[in-house]
Amino acid sequence: MSSETYDFMAFKRPVKSLATYYLVSSLVTGPLFPIFWFARMCKYWTLEYDFDEDGISMKWGVLWRREIHLTYRRIQDIHLTRNVIQRWMRLADVSVQTAGGSASPEMVIEGAPCPEELRDDLYARMRGSGLVDHAAATSGPDSGSASGSAEAIELLTEIRDLLRERGR
Repeated sequence: MSSETYDFMAFKRPVKSLATYYLVSSLVTGPLFPIFWFARMCKYWTLEYDFDEDGISMKWGVLWRREIHLTYRRIQDIHLTRNVIQRWMRLADVSVQTAGGSASPEMVIEGAPCPEELRDDLYARMRGSGLVDHAAATSGPDSGSASGSAEAIELLTEIRDLLRERGR
């Protein structure tokens, strides 16, 4: 990993090593290799991501186009998963889960350039979206949102300290 932070707003297409991973993982299927490889490559060729201030969009597909859009507010949890081949190729699947009640993730981001940094960035945006929305909702038109946010953080810090004292 580099010490620079990656700009995920500019992340639109998966890294090229994902195509190599699709090739290697399709070889395991034996005689069905051409079918699995072609299906995965169709996904790779059409896979697009869009990160904006509101959320994440992912779309792919040739015959059946699939699109998913998640706002940061809906995200509940984020997991990184890697199998042996993915670790060797420095890839990971970033699974994004929502409170929809499904056991499977709502979105799996494949081929991210820096999966750990992406996870951390998504967590920061996920946690920040609630604070920003709450601060905007509680601050009136006369009060500045910066001072309202500062007051809210100060109040939350006081509450935290009081709860810590009571817990001892």
